[in-house]
Amino acid sequence: MSVVFWICGPLMVLGGLGLILFRKAVHSALSMALTMVCLAVLYASLDAQFLFAVQIIVYTGAVLMMFLFVLMLVGVDTPDSIVETIKGQRVLSALGALGLLGLMIFAVGGAVVSPAKGMTDAATAAGGNVEGIAQLLFGRYVWVFELTSALLITAAVGAMIFAHAQRTKPKLGQKEQAEARMKAYASSGAHPGSLPNSGVFATSNSIATPALLPDGSIAEESISRTLSERGVQLDSVRFKQITADAFAAAERVHDEEDEEL
Repeated sequence: MSVVFWICGPLMVLGGLGLILFRKAVHSALSMALTMVCLAVLYASLDAQFLFAVQIIVYTGAVLMMFLFVLMLVGVDTPDSIVETIKGQRVLSALGALGLLGLMIFAVGGAVVSPAKGMTDAATAAGGNVEGIAQLLFGRYVWVFELTSALLITAAVGAMIFAHAQRTKPKLGQKEQAEARMKAYASSGAHPGSLPNSGVFATSNSIATPALLPDGSIAEESISRTLSERGVQLDSVRFKQITADAFAAAERVHDEEDEEL
């Protein structure tokens, strides 16, 4: 057990240093994989077979593959920004590094001074290795476990957002969009306003109901091309007739008022 620790321990330290010192993200991910594999070997040396399997299958396999997937989304050749977006992050990073260094010193010192203890007694008291892990994971440390999973999901979503943050062309403002619409109207006669919504001047607000223009004709732009190709568009002739009848009734009322005058 001591021989395994003194072999895997330095490798884990080197892997951790490579994780934070390598400039390329892929090399940092590989250093993290080395640390996880060595940690799995330590679990196996402590008779923690379940933790050994979980470390290899879940963390080294699934979680690390998720990191590599995020790296592919971000891009290996993506340049790192040297602009500090968070004030005081260097000070906080230095304090965190000192804290981790102190934790490492105490952990290594405790392993050197006191003899190593396996997990046989703890597993026997809990009724088994799996049962002991379940009691800690879903009992004492359930909040930390859920918080870690939320942190990983948030990090993956944030990396995806950062990966698609760069634009191939500058974003048009409201003024530029208005000018472009007026130029299109002058050149091709395209309507400068927004497309008509379905249900305008009609008796239904369904997305399959075409909008009717004030003269009773159908606004073809109001129906999705997908709905038209699928043939799920509602009968527009009936809606057109309703509009025509309404206009005819209005004209009759207008004529009757003129005759009375």
